[in-house]
Amino acid sequence: MRALAASVLAACGLIASACGGAGSGNGAATGQAAPATADTAQGPARQETTPAEQSPGKQSPPKAKPLEGKVIVLDPGHNGNNYRHPEIINRPVDVLTEKKACDTTGTSTNNGFSEAAFTWDVSTRLAKILRERGATVKLTRSNNTGVGPCITERAAIGNKAGADAAISIHADGAGPRDHGFHVIMPKKINGPVDKVVDKSSRLGIDVRDAYRKGTGIPYSTYIGKNALDYRKDLGGLNLSTVPKIFIETGNMRNAGDAAKLSSPAFRQRIAVALANGLQHYLGT
Repeated sequence: MRALAASVLAACGLIASACGGAGSGNGAATGQAAPATADTAQGPARQETTPAEQSPGKQSPPKAKPLEGKVIVLDPGHNGNNYRHPEIINRPVDVLTEKKACDTTGTSTNNGFSEAAFTWDVSTRLAKILRERGATVKLTRSNNTGVGPCITERAAIGNKAGADAAISIHADGAGPRDHGFHVIMPKKINGPVDKVVDKSSRLGIDVRDAYRKGTGIPYSTYIGKNALDYRKDLGGLNLSTVPKIFIETGNMRNAGDAAKLSSPAFRQRIAVALANGLQHYLGT
């Protein structure tokens, strides 16, 4: 037994790792210096270096956000106090093809959820998503407790910003049996919008496709073809010099559509779908 013990001790003294490594070897236990291994006999133990240590100051740049450098203007339709000031919103303004009211009150669901409140909520949700994706976002109004602005001013805000894309967000007030969404795009009118009609059409199709995919709301059953409608009587489009569309996100007077539009969770889905459509357009 003594001979066996002596041989084991000798083995441990020669190869520290055979008896549990340097941390649990006999040298550590007895206070004696641990025998040198092949690595330590030649000098200090080697340490691995990280890529940052190997190439100081050459870290990979942060990944660019998908909408970095893009300017997007959101136009939440109507305003919460429009109904209190008919003297302002009923003032006629020139939209080049005709005279129209400065603004309107919008519609509401049968339960009293107003279009103005809906468009404001969706627009603020959408703005947050777009900013997180790197875009500069401007809104045509700053709250839902004011009046207007007039449709001419809404177009001017997008023009002044030099927007890469602008979208006016609405919900319709059609008959109770009508349902679905549609996108409105400009026509040529021998006016300022003419140069962006083609781009606006492409923007409209991209938003339509993303909205249908993201929300499941069907194409409108009562207006347009495949949810696309072209008009020349809307000042917000006629006066625009940047690619711009309107979207009627659903019919607030239809019970099925109204239930979706009244849901905060569904409004978030709407905002994400619109963001995806804008991003697809701006990325192509």
